[in-house]
Amino acid sequence: MKTIKILSVACALSLFTFNCSNNDDNQPTFPEAPDFSGTYTQEDQMGRPAVNTVFVSSGSKDMFNTTVPSGQNAAFQSMFEANLTALSPAYANPGDTNALGLDAATFTGLLATDVLNVSLDGTTTFYDGTNVLTGRALADDVITVELLLIFGGEDFSENPGLSNDNVDGNDKPFLTSFPYLASPW
Repeated sequence: MKTIKILSVACALSLFTFNCSNNDDNQPTFPEAPDFSGTYTQEDQMGRPAVNTVFVSSGSKDMFNTTVPSGQNAAFQSMFEANLTALSPAYANPGDTNALGLDAATFTGLLATDVLNVSLDGTTTFYDGTNVLTGRALADDVITVELLLIFGGEDFSENPGLSNDNVDGNDKPFLTSFPYLASPW
């Protein structure tokens, strides 16, 4: 019985202590603004998934990741083009284009500036058959679209074995309200 009384007093005391504060001025308190002082460095960028991984040579990863997007095309487009033409038979002949009508130089110029464009007044999608790179919806099959544009040729029919990752959906459905991501298993 004494143990129960001692535990009861200890619990009540801990609740009282936990709930008390020395702020007796009855003034509202606001969280402090975040502290942005100091030096920050860019460590990685991936505006478009897999682009950095596939087209930037391993010895240039750090330089690419720390180059501001406005300087990426001039610094990396030729590397992207060399890697694309070495990788994809869809660009084997001069004048070959992808389904967007972009030849190797134009396509890699687009890819070398690794940003995710967003349409503010239209459809937001990576590619839906009509709209191209106007943003990215959660359900967009980004990797398959990239594979199609890299390997699929003018009408997506070239190199079918290389043009699809065969992952056709998320493991679980996305939510219809914020935070939209599927709940964990």
